[in-house]
Amino acid sequence: MRAQWDGPDSDQRAATAETAGRAMEKNQALVDLLTRIADVAQPSAVDALVTDAIMAFPQLDILVNNAGVYGPIGAIEDIDWAEWVAAININLMGTVYPCRAMLPHLRALGHGKIINLSGGGATNPLPRVSAYAASKAAVVRFMETLALELEGSGIDVNAIAPGALATRLTDQLIEAGPERAGASFHARMRKIRDEGGTPLEKGAALCVYLASAASDGITGRLISAVWDPWPQMKNHWPEVKSTDIYTLRRIVPRDRGQDWGD
Repeated sequence: MRAQWDGPDSDQRAATAETAGRAMEKNQALVDLLTRIADVAQPSAVDALVTDAIMAFPQLDILVNNAGVYGPIGAIEDIDWAEWVAAININLMGTVYPCRAMLPHLRALGHGKIINLSGGGATNPLPRVSAYAASKAAVVRFMETLALELEGSGIDVNAIAPGALATRLTDQLIEAGPERAGASFHARMRKIRDEGGTPLEKGAALCVYLASAASDGITGRLISAVWDPWPQMKNHWPEVKSTDIYTLRRIVPRDRGQDWGD
């Protein structure tokens, strides 16, 4: 199942979804495939998508929230406010609401996996891409909160940072130019485009791991596909679970070797 934002370039995205669907159908391991185009920022569209998916696959127990946009690029006082709000609706509400819509079904099953795509915007300030940065940080804190709400339910909730990918979002930043995107960030995006960035397979492999029984019990964490030793995470889960490893937390002076503050 593939859900996408039904925005200004929705025709192009619909064609992309159909192409992806046909490619997946060639995989002999897949028994069936359902392709739908949906605006994840619209609750009614998400409700319809979830209903169709559950009707087609009654034992559906995995939700991956991957739809996202950068939003307007530029200084906060210069960008179009409506576009900024729209980006928040897609990236944040378009993650939260699908989780909400799927939860009754997952609770009834007694198990499930929810995987939210985050990224560098969650852990680093991104000047001139503020809607993206703010929404991705919010996605991670929502993930942590939802994981606690679902404690004991058999439903694991995590977020992943797939790495610096060369995608249409990279092209969007490059097209915006160094004046709007910022010289250093623009140069970084050009380098990612020219060198290929992180292979898409790395993030996909982490998604597969978190969707599988091999990761049962691992929940409430932001995991990097590139930097974290996630294939061995089950071995270290007791230590991780009892700490704030792989979470968003406030840093205080003593965390950085200072002798003042709490």
